[in-house]
Amino acid sequence: MMRVLLTNDDGIGAEGLHALRRALGDVDGIEVHVIVPDSNRSATARSITTRSPLSVEEVEMDDGFIAYATDGTPVDCVRFADLGLVGDRPDLIISGINHGSNLGDDITYSGTVAAALEGIVLGIPAIAISQQGSAQEMGFVPGPQFEFGVAAAFGAELVRMLGETPLPAETLLNVNCPAGDPDGIEVTGLGKRLYNDELRLVGEDGDGRRRYQIYGFEPSFEDEPGTDLAAVARGRISITPVHFDLTDRDGLTRMRGWDLDRMFREVLAGAGSA
Repeated sequence: MMRVLLTNDDGIGAEGLHALRRALGDVDGIEVHVIVPDSNRSATARSITTRSPLSVEEVEMDDGFIAYATDGTPVDCVRFADLGLVGDRPDLIISGINHGSNLGDDITYSGTVAAALEGIVLGIPAIAISQQGSAQEMGFVPGPQFEFGVAAAFGAELVRMLGETPLPAETLLNVNCPAGDPDGIEVTGLGKRLYNDELRLVGEDGDGRRRYQIYGFEPSFEDEPGTDLAAVARGRISITPVHFDLTDRDGLTRMRGWDLDRMFREVLAGAGSA
């Protein structure tokens, strides 16, 4: 049996989570466990809870399935699984289905992708799955704006395939499904998001404090073929392999050509005379 942890950042009540859980229930040879935040943790990225104990509650679904809800973050959820909350550590992390796409530079803010990234940090391969809304909203918008049938079915098929051909431990697949019926599937790179943020004064309190809105304005993107943003904009499912090595390899070569020994001597000499 392949042990699968299903988590998300939209919380225990998110329909995307339950659509994927039901679809995974039809996959032979896997054992699914659910550990999720007890409420919405969108855009929490890779935050963790360090200054207080975390609470965990068993939640029974309408079909009798037992899930675990915590007041922690998506990354905390993965740590719980790795540390044995639901038994042996998982063989695969699945995060989603997110209510809203996670494309291009947006993945650095995403709690959905952060949970999957925590998997590969711990040596567990992972999948993040996101669904674009019919109105293409960036945030969590419950209701008919989201249809999860295709994304859930595609996630289940990915898990079936990985049961036969496992991912390397350092690999994350970031999957985004477009709104409506998709027109195909593309393997893509991450695209470049163009943020249209602005400083907007929305109120002023009597004590002189001002309140501003600086996020939430619909961004655009560089329409570059082969990227996830371009694929989803054209109604295609995008799959992007992501790893966590942030080292600039070319930068290593350049910096090794610097005269760091001279710099070190000058720093020591300056510190000694101070």
